[in-house]
Amino acid sequence: TSLLPRGSQVLSTQRVEFTVGERQVNNFRMIERHYFKDELIKSFDFDFGFCMPNSINTCEHIYDLPVLTPQLIIDMVQNPFQTKSDSFYFVDGKLIMHNKADYAYNAGM
Repeated sequence: TSLLPRGSQVLSTQRVEFTVGERQVNNFRMIERHYFKDELIKSFDFDFGFCMPNSINTCEHIYDLPVLTPQLIIDMVQNPFQTKSDSFYFVDGKLIMHNKADYAYNAGM
């Protein structure tokens, strides 16, 4: 992930790499949502389209990062594991996997 300035906005680029097994994947989509204390702070929707069987795929997305206030950043650091994400993976419009993660931004404190 890298950050690119654009006027008063900050853009992020994210490179995603994944491997496809023996069957082709049609209409692959990933939706990722990030929450702090159950409040949505950012949401991303990535469409990968068709993926060939037995392939390694790399896709780069450029998107706007939401503005986080300085106070929200402090709160996120002071409240480890209260920042969470849900990642939903779809093929042909059907949910095939759902991952959850918790984050702590207080490393070294």
